[in-house]
Amino acid sequence: MAGGGFGAPTGSGGVAFEAKITPIVIISCIMAATGGLMFGYDVGVSGGVTSMDPFLKKFFPVVYRKKNLPAKNNYCQYDNQGLQLFTSSLYLAALIATFFASYTTRRLGRRLTMLIAGFFFILGVVFNTAAQDLAMLIVGRILLGCGVGFANQAVPLFLSEIAPTQIRGGLNILFQLNVTMGILFANLVNYGTNKIKGGWGWRLSLGLAGIPACLLTLGALIVTDTPNSLVERGRLEEGKAVLRRIRGTDNIEPEFLELVEASRVAKLVQHPFRNLLKSRNRPQLVIAIALQVFQQSTGINAIMFYAPVLFSTLGFGGNASLYSAVITGAVNVLSTVVSIYSVDKVGRRLLLLEAGVQMFFSQVIIAIILGLKVKDHSNDLGHGYAIFVVIMVCTFVSSFAWSWGPLGWLIPSETFPLETRSAGQSVTVCVNMLFTFVIGQAFLSMLCHFKYGIFLFFSGWVFIMSLFVVFLLPETKGVPIEEMTDRVWKQHWFWKRYMNDDDYVDGIEVNAIKEAQKNGKSNSTAPAP
Repeated sequence: MAGGGFGAPTGSGGVAFEAKITPIVIISCIMAATGGLMFGYDVGVSGGVTSMDPFLKKFFPVVYRKKNLPAKNNYCQYDNQGLQLFTSSLYLAALIATFFASYTTRRLGRRLTMLIAGFFFILGVVFNTAAQDLAMLIVGRILLGCGVGFANQAVPLFLSEIAPTQIRGGLNILFQLNVTMGILFANLVNYGTNKIKGGWGWRLSLGLAGIPACLLTLGALIVTDTPNSLVERGRLEEGKAVLRRIRGTDNIEPEFLELVEASRVAKLVQHPFRNLLKSRNRPQLVIAIALQVFQQSTGINAIMFYAPVLFSTLGFGGNASLYSAVITGAVNVLSTVVSIYSVDKVGRRLLLLEAGVQMFFSQVIIAIILGLKVKDHSNDLGHGYAIFVVIMVCTFVSSFAWSWGPLGWLIPSETFPLETRSAGQSVTVCVNMLFTFVIGQAFLSMLCHFKYGIFLFFSGWVFIMSLFVVFLLPETKGVPIEEMTDRVWKQHWFWKRYMNDDDYVDGIEVNAIKEAQKNGKSNSTAPAP
């Protein structure tokens, strides 16, 4: 059942693992990436419903009254900690849930962890849709956050492990594409439900999140677990059978042997979180953490969370602000498609650097326009300038969508060795959720105090992170996951100093492990469990 026949340049000593683009790989990746659809819908829907008067009147009457004052402050009308908690509580819950998800991903597998995420999503949707008070609303958001924690832990690992090396980047970015599609879907829904008479449109907006929640649950029931996960849990024959199915060839012995050897090393590691701090794992850990901090410091989630609120602040009417959010959501989706096409062709670094320039200048221009035209109690933006601001926001969103958005997840998921991969992904998700929570909880207050300077604040971070890419981020395009240490980290001008072959993993010398692996490969024709 092969859909193509690319050879992946993988394996030790330059040996290529034979792999085809099989239908089961494509279907599995599409189904798994629906976790991103749910995540994106949650990001997009919150900003829309918080701009709806019936929702504000029921749950946040203080904000409703402030919004409708004749002499309202343009930058401060939505500054309310409770309103920000509604949005950001999801990410605090995700932060905590990811530690439990690390255990289930390692012990129970990627597939079952995605199934757990689906159940959390469904429960959260039920609570949010039926909410009668703020407490019930927050409980729903917390349950959704647990789903995000489990999904963001399992899905990127699943996608990286099941995909052939030559298209690993593109298939992994399906997760981010679904995030952007979820945001666009939420913006379209909000635009429609805002027109519903009777003040219940926000319930429909929150309730339709059940569609991606059910898709993820169904997908987790259909897909098979990854060969890496099955081998890691000692199910060697099953792992071998799955590897044969997803690669579309019987010549899978070299890749399977490498999986078994990587798993053997992983089993020697009893404390994966502790071993993340070892010298040889420090480059991956530092880069994973830095990418998550930088991804949120671009300001993208502030714009995505609060796009309708932001546009309303800038003087757009209720429907106009939601319409503008739909436009930015569509740009987000289309630009992510660009990333899928280009990430395995031009590489990770070039996309990140080009986007850094584009994001920096678009945010500086927005800050200048707002500084000149939008004051605390007056708005002289005008139709032409308003359209130009939307264009600049779209320019910013597009550059993020083909760079820091998908690559912030892709690069950490493909760089950690198997023995620390689950723990590394857990730290990645945790840091991402922590800074997403911080930005979500603080943005409306920052907008109130910084005013137009908020865009200068984020552009400063874009400049810093671009320098980080120039000097410290190596290229990982086309490198097999299990060969990152030898072909990437040991070759990098800075990180190679941490690749000490005399390092120890849980008290076991790495050189001794490698020698045992070499002897095992040469002395046996079949892998041992």
